[in-house]
Amino acid sequence: MDLKLKKAEECRYDAVSLGEIMLRLDPGEGRIRTARAFRAWEGGGEYNVIRGLRKCFGMRTAAITAFADNEVGKLMEDFIMQGGVDTSLIKWVKTDGIGRLCRNGLNFTERGFGIRGAVGCSDRANTAISQMKPDDFDFEYIFGKLGVRWFHTGGIYAALSEQSCETVIAAIKTAKKYGTIISYDLNYRPSMWSAIGGQAKAQEVNKEIAKYVDVMIGNEEDFTACLGFKIEGNDANLKKLNIEGYKKMINEAAKTYPNFKVVATTLRTVKTATVNDWSALCWAEGEIYKAKDYNGLEIMDRVGGGDSFASGLIYGLMTTGDAEKAVNYGAAHGALAMTTPGDTTMADKSEVEAIMGGAGARVKR
Repeated sequence: MDLKLKKAEECRYDAVSLGEIMLRLDPGEGRIRTARAFRAWEGGGEYNVIRGLRKCFGMRTAAITAFADNEVGKLMEDFIMQGGVDTSLIKWVKTDGIGRLCRNGLNFTERGFGIRGAVGCSDRANTAISQMKPDDFDFEYIFGKLGVRWFHTGGIYAALSEQSCETVIAAIKTAKKYGTIISYDLNYRPSMWSAIGGQAKAQEVNKEIAKYVDVMIGNEEDFTACLGFKIEGNDANLKKLNIEGYKKMINEAAKTYPNFKVVATTLRTVKTATVNDWSALCWAEGEIYKAKDYNGLEIMDRVGGGDSFASGLIYGLMTTGDAEKAVNYGAAHGALAMTTPGDTTMADKSEVEAIMGGAGARVKR
């Protein structure tokens, strides 16, 4: 499969993302409501993908985002630097000291265990990135002068505010103009869309964005809520997934949006918070490929598993052009990312490829 990627030597970056990056505060094995200490990480649906592309797969990446120019913003920048992601595209916004003008987002996340599911509690209103309008970033400079091979963004940032909807669309149109491949993770969050028009607004925005996307990513709820496609045969609680229903939905999506070169969806059956069945499907050139099944996968921290799937998929598509290999890179990387704490990957490429090849969990000495 030829995605017609721009040549690496013609571009400053292999991949960039657009979206919010929050400070994640993690109570470890405990609960948010009773915590006396939190471990700090960085994370964000769009950022996690290009962070994985840099840290695990060694690609040149950068984050387009904005921070309030204060100590928390500088902490976030330091986390991003530790992940090797270029910070030169970050916009710094003056604040008044108490967050009336703008602030940085916080995300309290507990991992869950057994019968107790994971819980997220975000505190992200009025953040610097939520206020950014299309002309606050120089997309012509980023995509036209610097050069970017792959651009990734998603529905979490699109739902952040009325302005962010417009900024996503402006970025995608500019990327398309300069021949950059565009991936988009639908990542539907009803609580975020509720303040700006609910599911009707989500469909309006995402149906417009979908016209420009080359690689569309999402799970069962995402395609239904954001684009209106139904999956036949799934039970209401998703305790059993109908694979044939997924395949039919993906084919329908590809017919509706002929610009889609790849459509991918993760497959997750939650047995308990700490045991999931995990796999993925990928459509390309009229064929559907299923990743290896990771049944009974033991989970330490499920947050970011889908983002790590996306980064593995993108790496596979960029380097092999083989959709079957790509979906297996994605599924293996997502599985590994869920065995470690935090939103972002702690795996490396050799580990991902070993898991793809059937390696087990025996001790390495």
